[in-house]
Amino acid sequence: QVQLMESGGVSVQAGGSLRLSCRAAKLSLGTFCMAWFRQVPGEERKGVASIDPNGRTNYGDSVRSRFTISRNDAENVLYLEMTALDPLDSAAYYCAANCSHGLPCLPSGVFYFWGQGTQVTVSS
Repeated sequence: QVQLMESGGVSVQAGGSLRLSCRAAKLSLGTFCMAWFRQVPGEERKGVASIDPNGRTNYGDSVRSRFTISRNDAENVLYLEMTALDPLDSAAYYCAANCSHGLPCLPSGVFYFWGQGTQVTVSS
């Protein structure tokens, strides 16, 4: 069974940095389209970043140049490195995975596998 689990979410001061991790069980994340999403209660889920099996990345406009998605295939871990954090970045962050069949890998649309989320709170 596929399981994704996020970690690393904490309270941090504005301007600070944070690294989130997503570990996959029974899923070789290097063969999947992987993505990070975030959601604030009462608001729609928004795509943050994605990385395809070839290492190609895509970012949401609001986080471009501040966030970096990456993975460590040896450890089978997905990362989201966040810098220059703003209170608007406060949200529950989720990692997600989709089977890759040569289709575009973007932080949008339907993803089949999800973690339970990790909370990031940025204080001003």
